[in-house]
Amino acid sequence: MKKVLLCEPNISEGRNLEVVEQVFDQIRQVEGVKILDSSSDADHNRSVFTYLGEPEAVLAATKGMAAKAIELIDMTQHQGSHPRMGAVDVVAFIPVRGIETEEAVEFARRFGKFLGGLGVPVYYYEDAATRPERDKLPKIRKGQYEALEEKLKDPAWTPDEGPAAFNPKSGATVTGVRFPLLAFNVNLRTTDLAIANRIARAVQHINGGYRYVRAIGLALEEEEMVQVSMNLINYTLTPIPRVLETIRSEAARHGVSVAGTEIVGPVPLDALEEVLKHYLQVHDFSMDQIIETALID
Repeated sequence: MKKVLLCEPNISEGRNLEVVEQVFDQIRQVEGVKILDSSSDADHNRSVFTYLGEPEAVLAATKGMAAKAIELIDMTQHQGSHPRMGAVDVVAFIPVRGIETEEAVEFARRFGKFLGGLGVPVYYYEDAATRPERDKLPKIRKGQYEALEEKLKDPAWTPDEGPAAFNPKSGATVTGVRFPLLAFNVNLRTTDLAIANRIARAVQHINGGYRYVRAIGLALEEEEMVQVSMNLINYTLTPIPRVLETIRSEAARHGVSVAGTEIVGPVPLDALEEVLKHYLQVHDFSMDQIIETALID
């Protein structure tokens, strides 16, 4: 069986699309890599790429992408609504087929060593974490770019790779191996950011919400709306419909309606199973009933 590794880097540029294209082109140039998706958000000032292939090809593409992003993105000029800590903010590797987590961690750490060699402080998270207090992204990214200079002075935050010194231009990077997550956003028909923040607190685990939901409220100034921006870090245990209906109910308490939702990047097929079961009320539905699944080898 051919080994397949998926990579999903997030870079801190979503407004200058010329820069985004130059970074993305480093991925396109690598033979053996299949691009699944790319998206840029001006309000977030962030772009996300998703691609997969044989692990060595994916690693080569990721190194090229990161080197170009480090060259072109200047964090001293960066402003956006999405939390971020560096030019190459987060790079997640996800084992898809024929590759175990342990092997995927080796590739994440090879990438981390490469980026550290370019002078960027690197932290490992999730399955690649070297310390329990660094397992989750929000813990590492707390305080964001603005707090990074002071953070790096603390021995407890010595990076796993690269210099223990502030790099103003590039910030720091978090990389590791994780379960496929869903970047799921719900847009609300209001400009009141406080409402989005209250709803985000209601659904996220840290405040007593769903165990596998991370959420923040964001302003979408161009759309004149606000957003509950989420990562569903285990969609099998916290399905999309459960989260959406909770947000719809919480929004109604404030006299606000849901304007729409978005899923950023590709989505695993089985993540949609609960959506079909819930909204079509076909409770005995199986993804094996979808014709195209028979074509997947």
